[in-house]
Order: sequence, then structure tokens, then C-alpha cells
Amino acid sequence: MPGVSRGWLGRRCASPLARSFQVDYENNCFRKDGAPFRYISGSIHYARVPRPAWRDRLLKMYMSGLSTVQVYVPWNYHETLPGVYDFTGNRDVEAFLDLTAELGLLVILRPGPYICAEWEMGGLPAWLLWKPDINLRTSNPAYLAAVDSWLHILLPKIKPRLYQHGGNIISVQVENEYGSYYACDYGYLRHLLGSFRALLGSEVLLFTTDSTGVEELRCGTLQGLYATVDFGPGSNVTEAFGAQRRVEPKGPLVNSEYYTGWLDYWGEAHASTSAAWVSRGLEDMLQLGASINMYMFHGGTNFAYWSGADYKDQYKPVTTSYDYDAPLSEAGDPTEKLFAIRTVISKFQPLPFGPMPPATPKYAYGWVALRKYADLLDVLDVLCPSGPVQSQFPLTFEALKQVHGFVVYHTQLPWDVRDPATLDAPPHSICDRAYVMLQKEYQGTLERDRQTMLHITGRAGDTLDILLENMGRISFGANASDFKGLLGNLSLNSRPLSNWLIYPLAIDTAVQQGWPHTALPKSSSGGRVGPAFYTGTFDTPGIAWDTFVKFPGWSKGLLWINGFNLGRYWTRRGPQQTLFVPGSLLHVGHPNNITVLELEGAPPTPVLLFLDRPLYNRTLGDTCKRVRKGKDSWPGL
Repeated sequence: MPGVSRGWLGRRCASPLARSFQVDYENNCFRKDGAPFRYISGSIHYARVPRPAWRDRLLKMYMSGLSTVQVYVPWNYHETLPGVYDFTGNRDVEAFLDLTAELGLLVILRPGPYICAEWEMGGLPAWLLWKPDINLRTSNPAYLAAVDSWLHILLPKIKPRLYQHGGNIISVQVENEYGSYYACDYGYLRHLLGSFRALLGSEVLLFTTDSTGVEELRCGTLQGLYATVDFGPGSNVTEAFGAQRRVEPKGPLVNSEYYTGWLDYWGEAHASTSAAWVSRGLEDMLQLGASINMYMFHGGTNFAYWSGADYKDQYKPVTTSYDYDAPLSEAGDPTEKLFAIRTVISKFQPLPFGPMPPATPKYAYGWVALRKYADLLDVLDVLCPSGPVQSQFPLTFEALKQVHGFVVYHTQLPWDVRDPATLDAPPHSICDRAYVMLQKEYQGTLERDRQTMLHITGRAGDTLDILLENMGRISFGANASDFKGLLGNLSLNSRPLSNWLIYPLAIDTAVQQGWPHTALPKSSSGGRVGPAFYTGTFDTPGIAWDTFVKFPGWSKGLLWINGFNLGRYWTRRGPQQTLFVPGSLLHVGHPNNITVLELEGAPPTPVLLFLDRPLYNRTLGDTCKRVRKGKDSWPGL
């Protein structure tokens, strides 16, 4: 079994008192069981990797020469509603941690409660915003009560897996990059320190991570928490560790997030960082004796609605792919960057024996024809079985207790509009995209921080429907409470519209139960414009391999295969042009059901194309750069 040669795994039955992981301030190093120790680690997020692939990804990380993996725990992935917990299936964090131990890997655990990670709301549950006056990431009593309740569920699962208790968790991070948050609330950090100590004991090494700025390290560090820093390959290593030394004059040098690549935003070019640049910076740090975690080593995928957003002068939603240009690709394949990193590691410590596991097999299943099932507005009875909420003025997702997805706001024109009238919203009140239908005819889209008005004509009594899409709550940046929906009144020629029927949609519940494939066929309009569902099936030729689906001529929407939400596509904006489809989702021997919700406009012939490689880097008006593992384009795409 890989990992026994690391030494610690074979001592699992030893007395817990013999096991220790500590900071040696005199010799500026960590000590594991009394011996000097330096970790080389990589980040992997179990929530972004299908459970059947966990072992493959972790084994590849081990065979790359890593001693350790760094793992976030997203609170909102587990406490889906207040007091409702899910640790099953892909959310079985204990099974994931046990697998790391089986493979001989140590763990650096980052349980938050805030994690950033470009994850929906930085891992904080959206239901916290049901209390509109809550103040996140502060000593606010309502926030602390929710945090404490969650920690009392999570941390008892962690304690027996601590290194001191015979497990493989060597350290635990408290909060995350707190110095980048406006609040600078030391009382909050002290409260967390007390909770972590009470629930995990006095021996576990607790630490913080912040960027290297003076203000960030002032607000993000606290006595009793070992301070580490994060920086990428473009940084001056000496200066960056000098920043850590200003707050931790003694102890090991630690870069908790050494960036191997970067995230992608919709509408911007695919981020890439050269293997030579990343490996050179890694070698520089290792020569200083530093402990390093590479963020990310394997990025994975923001399935369903889990991608977050940044706010940098405007709202910037993150793509479905979290490939990150990491050493292991989105599909878990070793890249040139991985082998460059492995070569650097081999200069400082022996690599495990044996070959690197190969890339998983991919299959191009080819073209699949879809047919229109129904316009979204014609199936509200299925998608909102409890019926609409009546309100004089629009309500937010939070007021409706809708966490993810979509809400329809329905009203009628109160007067005749013969000349084009301006339909608009106050600044910052479209959160995040509003698809406008008049008499069920698509008129256009309003968008946060972009287009906020349309011109319409109609008669008194004409139906006006606004489908509101949540594109992911802010996970970093301004990081204020990011409410979703219509946050203000829509106006027609500056006169507010009122008398709304509001439909919170439970699309995923319906699709997971087999709809629309198990439903009777609908007689739908032949129109291709506006929000509508499309369905189709395909068979696998006796194999269920990973694949990538492309959306030729489609605009924007979501894809489900066999009831699993693979996330958002946005062909028109890019850069991502394909969605990753894990082979573990596919059936062999009976058809695979495809459901597409297209929001703006489907092609005249609605087809999907399944490829054996991804397309990450095409944006509107942007020249194609490279696409990992292949050419820039293929004939006919």
C-alpha cells in the first residue's frame, strides 16, 4: 500500500502520547514526533471531485511526491438548511479523510467557517441572510450562534482524526484570509480560537493564512494562532516570507497557498501560468526550508450552483470549470506542470516508487439531438408545486427562503404602452440576471452591473414575467451580504410596478425525480428564443468514460445528465465552452437522459456534441489561445 514508507502510518497503533506535531520556535521548523519536518502539500476539494474519483486524484497527488493534502470544508455544502445536515455520498467528508489516511497522506484541514475558495458565498450558508440584520464574519450574536452550532457538529468528527489521536490531520486553519475582510474583529477571531480549542483540544496546531500586506496581516492574525502567508510564483520569495517574519519572528516559513494557476471568470480569457514559472518559485521556497501548499493541485468542477463570485469594481461570477490550470487537470489528468513540479520535489526528497497513474480514458460520444420539451413559463405548476407567493413589491431569494437557482416574478402591465417605454431597475438591484418575457415572448436580459433597462410596448393586462437567476454569491472582494433576486422595484417609465406573483422554482427537485423524461410530452411552441427546456438521450457503446459536452450555437443555461446538475454553460460569453461529464454519472446498457435549460436562445437545430477533450478558452471577440491537451479548434465545431 502506498504511504507505509512515510513512517507515520505504520505507527497508528502506538500510544497517542508518542505522536505530536508542533512548531519549534527555536529551530524555525515543524516537529513531527520530535523530528524536524517540512511538508509539501497540495489543495484538493472533495466537493469539486466526484466521489468515485477521489482515490484516483489522491493517489496521483501522492505519486507526485506530496506528503500532505490541504482540504476545505464548505459549511453550506453540509448544513443545507438550519439544523439540516448532509454527510452522505459526495458530502461524506469523513470517508474522504479516511481515504487520505489509507493512501499515506497527511492533512491540513481548513474548516472555516468562511473558506473563500471561489465557492458560493465563501462556504457560508445563504440561509444566514434570512436574518437581514446579520453581520457576517464578526462577533454578531446571531452569526456566532450559527457558527457555534455548526462547529459542534463538525469538529467532533475531526477530533479523532487529529495526528495526536492517531489520525493524519496535522494542523487546522481558523477562518481564512480574515485580514482581507473589512471588519477586523479580533473578538470574532478570539471566539473562534476558544471554540476550536474547546472542541479539538489544546495540542492541535491551529493557524491562520493571509496575504502578505501589512494591513491583512494586522487584521488576520491573533496570538495563539500560528500565522502563515499566501503568495504566487510572481512574488519575491524573500520579501513575502519577510512579511510572515514581521508577525512570526520565529518558527517555520509557510506558504499556505502557492498559486499554481488561477480561476476563470465568465467573459474573460482562460487563466494560465507556465510550468517553468511555477516550478522555479517552488524550488526557491524549498531551498529556504519552507513548508508549502500548492493551491490548487487539483481544482475540479463547480457542479450545480456552487461556483462563487468576486467583486472587483463589478460583479464577476466564476466559471463552472475550476480547472485552475492546476497540475492535475479538471478531469484529473497529469499535466506538464505536474511533472515539472515532481522533478523539483525529487531534488529535496525521494519520490514514491512506481509509475504515475495515467490519465483517465475519455470518449467522444459525438452528436446528440435534443428536442424542445416546453417553455419554462408553461411548466410553473411542476417547478413550483406549492404555488406562487403574492406580494405588493418584489421579494428577495432570502425572503422567499430560496437558496440557489431561479425565481419567476409575474405581474401585468397596469396601462397601455403604445410607445416604447423604459423598463428598468434601481442600481445594483438585479441580482444577478433577469430574463424578461412580455406575453410569454422573450424581450431581452437585464444584468447586474451591466444592462439594467429594456424598452417594451404592450397593452394593459399583458403579462410581464421576469425569470431571475442567481449566478453565485460573492465569495471574496467586497464580501458584503450578497442578497439575490429583485432587490428593488422594477419601474415602467419611472412608475413602480406592483402586485407580483412570485414563483420560487425547484427545478433540481423535479429533474432528480425524473422530470421531464417521465412526464407526458408537452405541445410546445416551436420558438427557440427565451427560457425553455430541451431533452434527449444517448447510449454509451458499452463503456462509461469521462467526456466533455459542447453547446454549438446555444447561449446560456444549465445541463443535467441522469438527474445530476453538471453546472452552468455560457457559450456566448466564454471562455469555457465545454462542461466536464464524469463517466461515473453515465449508464451502460440503458439510455442516458439529458435535460437542458436554455435561458436566452437555442440553435435552430438543437444538438450537443460530446468530445474527448475540453475547450476552455474562447470568449466573444477574443482570439483563441491554447486549449489544454489539444488544438484550438476542430472542423465543424
